[in-house]
This record gives sequence, structure tokens and C-alpha cells, in this order.
Amino acid sequence: MTQPTFYVSPEQQIKDRAEFARLGIAKGRCVVVARYAGGILLVGENRSQSLHKISEIYDRLGFAAVGKYNEFENLRVAGIRHADIRGYAYDRRDVTGRTLAGAYAQLLGTIFSSVMEKPYEVELVVAEVGLDTNLDQIFRVSFDGSITEETQFAVIGGAADLVDKTLREGYSPTLSLSDCLKLTLKALSADSRGAGKLDGLEVALLERDRTQARKFRRLSTKDISSLTKIVKPRTPKTPQIKDNQ
Repeated sequence: MTQPTFYVSPEQQIKDRAEFARLGIAKGRCVVVARYAGGILLVGENRSQSLHKISEIYDRLGFAAVGKYNEFENLRVAGIRHADIRGYAYDRRDVTGRTLAGAYAQLLGTIFSSVMEKPYEVELVVAEVGLDTNLDQIFRVSFDGSITEETQFAVIGGAADLVDKTLREGYSPTLSLSDCLKLTLKALSADSRGAGKLDGLEVALLERDRTQARKFRRLSTKDISSLTKIVKPRTPKTPQIKDNQ
């Protein structure tokens, strides 16, 4: 007896694959990538000390992702290889955030449209710090290969809408590092799952004025604490008047 075959329209297949990917990404805690006066700040909640959601790709390039770790880790490694080969074959200046984001978009788009593979449950950001603020670039790449250039900041993850709304209320690309980090932590606290605790944060910078060619630097818990602490003004003591003896 032959098994009946069921027809599923291409439109329905695309919808089902997109819904599958979105559900996987929604489980991930938010990551914020934002410009500040001295470069680009990358912040995300991450309880692991060794499995990073935020990483360096090349001299001026940073990478941030949410979703399934094994999938975005494969993408990170592929991005490093792509950057190394391009920089070796041509020039290190030819490795740009635009070309890397385009490569990621092409790869994810191919995987998403293939009926033989499940779509990747990932969303990622490629950031490049420029020689001046006008040359900073932030690209968000979605699971289906769509790519968006963000002019100020990018938020990815399950509660991205809530975090984005809070961040917009006080954000400016001219903020200092300390103020930008404080605002980002406030925005991340909009996630009801408890984001924003110092011991569960992964924070890194792409520092424009760093003397080394590699501009990526991770911040320790001590660094984060010193940047976010609020110094209370000292209350002047009221002078005591002693009685004459």
C-alpha cells in the first residue's frame, strides 16, 4: 500500500522555517551592541565563563550572537577564517565589517532556503570601529540572511523589543563609556529573566584609540564595577560649636 503524499506550499514552508528559527532565538538572552564616544560597546548576559557570545574577529571587527551556541560558534570560526584569508591574500585594510556581514548573510540565506537543512537558530551582529565616529559600522544579520545596517545600536535576542525601547529613551552616540554602559545595563534589566547582574555579564569594547592594531578588549567584573559605580557627593559636616569654658 502506497503512503499518501502531502503537499505543502512554498509559502507555508518558509513561514514554518522562520517560526522555528524565531522560537530558538527567543530563548536567548539579549545582547546590545552600541556606539559610544570612544568606539563600540558590546554587552550581553552570559553565565558561562568560557563559552562566549561576544568575540573578536579581526583587528577592528567584533562579533556578537544569540541562539544555539554550536551554530553561532561555527559561524564565528568561519568568520575568522574568512577574515584571515582575505587579509593575507590582499591587505588587512580590505577586511571590513561590510564584507564579513555580507558573507554571513549569504551563508545563512543559503541554509535557510535549503529544504535539506534545518535553518540556523541564530541572530548575530558584526561591528567595526572606524578611525573616527563617522566610520563606525554595525550590521545585524538574521537567521534568513537578511542584513540591516544600524546607525546607532543593535539589540538581538528574545526580549529585544523591550530592551530597544528602554535604550532609545536615553541613548546618544556621544555618551561616554561609563554612561553608555550604565544605560545599557538599565535597558537589559527590562528582560524579566534577570539580566543586568554584574556577575553574569559579558562586556567587551572596540576601542578606537587603543594603541595596538587589535582594538578588541574584554572587561573584567572589576572593570565593569568601576565604570558603573555611582559616586555619592560628600555631605559637608556641620561644624560643632563648643561652649566656652
